[in-house]
This record gives sequence, structure tokens and C-alpha cells, in this order.
Amino acid sequence: MRKAVSLALFFSGVIALILILMSFFPKYQGILIFLAVFLLGDLALWLSVRTWIGRRKQGLKVLLTALYWLPAITLFCLVIFGFIVPFIYWDVTVKSILLSLLLMTIVAKMIPLVISLLSRLLRFLFSVLLKIRASWLKWIDLAAWITGGGLWLILLLGMIIWVYDFKINTVDFHSSRLPASFNNFRIVQFSDVHLGNWTCRKKLQDAVNKINELKPDVIVFTGDMFTFSTAEGRGFIPYLKQLHARYGIYAIMGNHDYGDYVKWRTSLAKSDNLHDLGRFYSDLGWKLLLNQSGVVRSGTDSINIIGVENWGATRRFQRYGDINKAETGINRSCFSILLSHDPSYWDSIICRKHPEIDLTLSGHTHGGQLGIESGSVKWSILSWSNPLWGGFYTKNKAGFSSSLYVNRGLGTVGYAGRVGIRPEITLIILHSGHR
Repeated sequence: MRKAVSLALFFSGVIALILILMSFFPKYQGILIFLAVFLLGDLALWLSVRTWIGRRKQGLKVLLTALYWLPAITLFCLVIFGFIVPFIYWDVTVKSILLSLLLMTIVAKMIPLVISLLSRLLRFLFSVLLKIRASWLKWIDLAAWITGGGLWLILLLGMIIWVYDFKINTVDFHSSRLPASFNNFRIVQFSDVHLGNWTCRKKLQDAVNKINELKPDVIVFTGDMFTFSTAEGRGFIPYLKQLHARYGIYAIMGNHDYGDYVKWRTSLAKSDNLHDLGRFYSDLGWKLLLNQSGVVRSGTDSINIIGVENWGATRRFQRYGDINKAETGINRSCFSILLSHDPSYWDSIICRKHPEIDLTLSGHTHGGQLGIESGSVKWSILSWSNPLWGGFYTKNKAGFSSSLYVNRGLGTVGYAGRVGIRPEITLIILHSGHR
């Protein structure tokens, strides 16, 4: 009876937790469903190890039990605390570290969870069908726990060592459409800062210094300055204001910048958040392009810098991008650079209907934050779901060559770390003529 009550309370708690989180974070419903599945799997995994834990000495048994359930208990406590202090007002460092540790533990536990289920299936097949006692399977279970622990440690190193290990990637872009006066024109792109996850202001200063050292003619920021609200930018303006480029700094909005990833108390509060965003960029002295264009002139020559609002291929993301509106009033025969946060806009719209756009600069993917980039090896956890996850891409259509560069982002979201995919600053050098 006691076990039945405990199970009923656990299932009720999981359902209540997911419903509450779905009301807090309406854009994360898919992830929250996965979280519910994990919590139920966590219970199944506990049932598979509790006998082993029960054989330990009392002190060790209590410790192991507490460690096992600590992530789930912490998650429930954080949700309760969220009723008292809304999530968007939490301290950035505490929020990022706590949520990252929770996410890391969930991912690490998935390994022994999956292996445990497979092990049980194999035990059934061996004992019932083959009449063999497969005692060696316990070593597979042990290896799964060791692997999960190793993964957790690697992810921890990603938070401590590699999260702000900035990498400068240089791209030489050649085009016969580029005016000769713009030969060797230097554009520095950075993206996805996510100030709501930024835990070390000194590192932002380091990034600013690296960008300025590249002596850019133009700096472009391709969206997601914030994670949940514009208020996350308070205190960071003095650092970002130090950025300098000869012909100015252009920015666009990313999917997180609209404030859609958290529930606002009133529609007015959300509207004020967007107003604050405009004022944030105004205070920086950057030109925020909202389906608008800018023209950079060198002597009698000019190039277009076009910025569209966010547009995503899936309905989970906003579809505010309007290239036709953004190109209003400019000379479309000029060399044009498009800033589009989500690279799917280039693939879905630009390549099909606007091949006159010479170069599109995007971000959004963060390169997946986890992967391998070494020599000719280039793999990300996004490789199977998003082929445009990082780097340079080209398509030819109607006599035009349309190119895309996807920046891997400067910051993080969700997991406040990086493993194998370093945060990126991109230097794009324009060259007049063919390679």
C-alpha cells in the first residue's frame, strides 16, 4: 500500500511539474515532454538499482539514495521557488549553473537508463528463451554508469574550461559583383550572446577586445542578444559600447529577443520588454535592422546590408522576416549582404526567390555546442537534424551564386558550456573578383 501511494504521489508530482513549467515557458513544450519521460524513466532506473543500494551500509545507502534523487528534488524545489521569485529575475550565474548541472545530470543518466532497459530485455531473452543465466550483463550495467559519469565530467569541463574559449574564424569571400573600392573590406560577425546565460563579465570584455583587434570596417550582430528578457542586458552596455567599426555596427533580432520564451504577467509587460530592447540598441549606438536596410558607401560605390526579423522553417519559431520589405528603397543590383538570424530563411526563401543576395550571415544554431571539429572531421549533435549548423554553404541558381555563413555563437543557451564546438568570432574579408 505504501509503495502504491508513493508511486501515485510521484506520478502526480511529475504531471503537476510539467503543467506548471508549460505555463511558465510556453515555447519549451517539446523539451518538457522529454523531461516528463525522463522523470518516469528515472523512477524505472531507481527500481533497477535500489536492491543493490539497499545492500550497502546504512550511511552509504542514505548517501547514494540522496545523490540519486538530488536532481529530481532540486528540480521540484526550483519550480516551487519560481512561484516566489519569477524565473526572469533570478541571478544569472546561479540560474545558469543550476540549470546546467540539472541538464548535465539528466543527459548523463540517460545512458544507464537506456542500457538498463536493454539489459533487462536481454536478461529476459537469455533466461526465458535460451535458459541461460547471463550474469555477465551486470558488467554492462556498471560500464553504463561509468560512461554516464564520464560524460558528466566532460560536460562539467565544458562549463569550466571551454565555454569562453573564443575562436576567430577567417573567411575570404570572393565576388565579381563586389566593387573594387570594397576589396579587402573587413566584416566581423558575432551572434547569440545570450546575456541571460553569461556568467563572467570579464570574458565578455575579452571578446570585445578580440573583435576590436580585428580592425573591422563593419561589425554585424546576427541576433539573440538575450535569452528571456531585455533586462538581462543591464550592466553589459559598458562592455558592448566599446565595440567600434569604421562604418558602424548593424544588428538584427533573434528568436529569443522577442520575449516569447517566458510567460509575462501582462501583455503590456511584454510590450515594454520590446521597447526596452530598442532602447538598448539605441544606447549602444548600433543600427537595429527590423526588415530594413543600410547602405555602406566607399567613394561612388556602395554595398547593401539588409536585416530581416526572425523567420524559422518550423512553426515553433516566429515568422516575421520579410525580405521584400527589407529591400525597399535600395538598389538591388548592388552587392548585398543579408543578416538573418535563422539560416533556414536562406535555404527556404533566399535561395529560391532572392538569389540576388550575395551573402547571408546567420547564427541561431550555436553549432549545437557539442561536437567535434578537428581537421577534416566536422560533426555536431545537430548534424542529423540541421545540415546548416555551422560554417560556409553555397548554392547556385538562375546565374547567381548565393552563399551562407552560419556563426557558431558567442554564448550558450540551456547548457552553459561547450564541448568540441568553440564560441566563434568570424572575420569575413571581402575580395573583388573571382578566387
